[in-house]
Amino acid sequence: MKKRGMKRQLTGTIVSNKMDKTVVVQVERLVKHRLYQKYIRRRAKFAAHDEANVCQVGDKVMITESRPLSKTKRWRVSQILEKAV
Repeated sequence: MKKRGMKRQLTGTIVSNKMDKTVVVQVERLVKHRLYQKYIRRRAKFAAHDEANVCQVGDKVMITESRPLSKTKRWRVSQILEKAV
């Protein structure tokens, strides 16, 4: 039996939960500009599977890479870190 590699985990904020069992998570990272050495915010959006439909817009969540679940979903919500107020 082969050992599987570590799954990627990212932390982000939910920006949409209008779909059934799916949320859109925006992940933000800081990248240093090569010439000017200033930090730039880079954002990426990921569709993630939310089995129980418990996530709300504004929640901070951790998502984990998984097998393809649909055309756009390749991530699962692994845990809710902080609920929105």
